[in-house]
Amino acid sequence: MRSRDVPGPRSTTGAVTHAPRAGDQISDRYTLEALVGSGGMSTVFCAHDAQLERRVAIKILHEHFADDGEYVERFRREARSVAQLAHPNIVTVIDRGEDHGRQYIVFEFVDGENLKELIVRSGALPLRRAVELAVAVADGLAFAHERDLVHRDVKPQNVLLTENGTVKVTDFGIARSLEVGRGLTQTGTVVGTGEYLAPEQATGGVVSPATDVYSLGVVLWEMLTGRVPFEGDNFVAVALRHVNEAAPDIRELRSDVPPRLAAAIDKALQKDPARRFPTMRAFAEELRACLASQGIEGATEVILRPVRRPAARRARRSKWPLGYVAVAVLIGVVALFAALLLVEGGSGKGGAAGTTPVRLHGVTSYDPVGQEAQIFGYTASRATDGDPTTAWITQTYYTPEFGGLKPGIGLVLSSGGSVVLKSLTVTTSTPGFIAKIEVGSSASGPFAVDSAPRTDNGTRTFTLDGKSGSYWVVWLTRLGPQGTAAITNVTAKD
Repeated sequence: MRSRDVPGPRSTTGAVTHAPRAGDQISDRYTLEALVGSGGMSTVFCAHDAQLERRVAIKILHEHFADDGEYVERFRREARSVAQLAHPNIVTVIDRGEDHGRQYIVFEFVDGENLKELIVRSGALPLRRAVELAVAVADGLAFAHERDLVHRDVKPQNVLLTENGTVKVTDFGIARSLEVGRGLTQTGTVVGTGEYLAPEQATGGVVSPATDVYSLGVVLWEMLTGRVPFEGDNFVAVALRHVNEAAPDIRELRSDVPPRLAAAIDKALQKDPARRFPTMRAFAEELRACLASQGIEGATEVILRPVRRPAARRARRSKWPLGYVAVAVLIGVVALFAALLLVEGGSGKGGAAGTTPVRLHGVTSYDPVGQEAQIFGYTASRATDGDPTTAWITQTYYTPEFGGLKPGIGLVLSSGGSVVLKSLTVTTSTPGFIAKIEVGSSASGPFAVDSAPRTDNGTRTFTLDGKSGSYWVVWLTRLGPQGTAAITNVTAKD
């Protein structure tokens, strides 16, 4: 661990030349203590605030974005937007600044667990507890919506629970302004997490407050049943189900859910945004009315019925614009083709080396000659979140060789410090691509080859050559038959 008085090596221009790590000091005030998580644009640490003698959470923009004016502005806009959201159910922004080229945002530190951890630990929650949590989340999101900000990634992992029971919505990193001309992402870009993805997100459509209503409906469904309504082998398969299938009737799984609450959840999960609650505030008020009505008790034993498969009932029809249907059919074809290839190809068997697991964090996409990192870099963290239904994804190229546009495309992973890895295992839902592993000291390169190229057939272990580094790239030089790539999991051993 570095001394608190030394922020790390700097270039002649004063910029810090290594990735942030425990022990670094930011602006002579914040000392980084431990890595909390890493996403496509930034890394989050818990830190010590020497000025006010308290713990904080600090989000630091990845160094390879520091010279990109668009990314820096997007990062600053997040700070400005969330700083306006002074609400008890939203994590508070404390500070924003730049230190030797590092852009950062400081948030209050929430000492507790997230809602996903609670569900995993406890399973389905008592009715009153689940609805009360949903109301608190809805209140925070309604406050954001009324200030023209849509979250777009509402999921249990982004709901923090303090030790005294307060609910805090966090991670507005991909939030979008509703003001005309101020959105930083365009229609056609899929943003969000597969299991909680609104149909309009899955098809690259326009987001609105109704998008967050749908995602919160999924979260409430999960709190009441202990599972999500739609599951699948990969991101595309889950997205397809959100587009085409009606959610299972929650009362078939849990009979103590009152009809009024079941109807509220059903309305939130309508495929057509216009058929959902008109506002998040309206959803919150209906949930409050459910709490006040008969049938919702306090903590009781939760008894779930066996899951009935969709074949036992007919899916409800919904009226969709022709463009949605076309995109949904395309997604379905890709998912089916991937599934057939998995069955035919099986799992690849590489040389297993190394015995001690090393935790990796997906950072971004690596595309030295294109804009892939700006489009799909945010999905990198999904390759290391342990969830097989989420994935790092690439654009679709017309030929396996990237259409002659570039030499390759890569997934950048961070080990949190310099290490020597012996093996790295990649799992994909789009088998058939050729890849090799490269290593470097910066997320933006340069990288040195650390393995021989291999064809991925579902799951493939790369035996590495033993080079040391802090960043590792799964470098794809040829795509599979789908003309795209989706990596669902990456693990490593030293």
